Amino acid sequence: MARARKPKTPFYRFNSSPEVIRLVVMMYVKYPLSLRNVEDLLFERGIDICHETVRFWWNRFGPMFASEIKRKRSAHLRQHTQWRWHLDEVYVKINGQMHYLWRAVDHEGEILESLATKERDKAAALKLMKRLMKRYGKPEVVVTDGLRSYGAAMKAIGNQDRQEVGRWLNNRAENSHQPFRRRERAMERFRKMTTLQKFAAVHGTVHNHFNQERHLISRDLYRERRSAALAEWRTVMG
Repeated sequence: MARARKPKTPFYRFNSSPEVIRLVVMMYVKYPLSLRNVEDLLFERGIDICHETVRFWWNRFGPMFASEIKRKRSAHLRQHTQWRWHLDEVYVKINGQMHYLWRAVDHEGEILESLATKERDKAAALKLMKRLMKRYGKPEVVVTDGLRSYGAAMKAIGNQDRQEVGRWLNNRAENSHQPFRRRERAMERFRKMTTLQKFAAVHGTVHNHFNQERHLISRDLYRERRSAALAEWRTVMG
């Protein structure tokens, strides 16, 4: 009787250990570092890799790690009522042309979805909302800014009565762009919209995983949660 083969891990073709690959991806995505910054910091730890290896690893493993983490977090979020979503869009310049990064966060600041588009219209807003409802269900309230595309999209799906628009109501979504903006400056902007979409999705998931809201909890609880998040990261795709 033939032995059952164990499923191969995504690391089996690489000479480097999974621990080093996870560390590289975490450093590049989580912190506002360039490829060469990561290379230099790793060299100080005795790990000698090229900056192009950093680029290759985050492109290959970043979406895998983010997908695995997001699958678990999404399953947990679906078990609870979605009270309030905050939707917002921000300008991102690619090769001199304006593009838009749409983002949805919940009432606690958890980044639910990121979407890169060329247009800032009803179709883009509708695409974002359909993705959200397919993954998380319907919320009780959707907070947006005054962009009319949101109202048109919500009317198309029949939940325009749940929309709230206010001057400061959407600060949670607007503040969620700040970590991404810091990371964008370190990367010296994006050159393709596909790269923007990939990195925004990976960055949002990694940010959710390591964001412990340290200003709201005690130091001891923060250390405990930080250690738990790091321990879970070290077992991703293991």
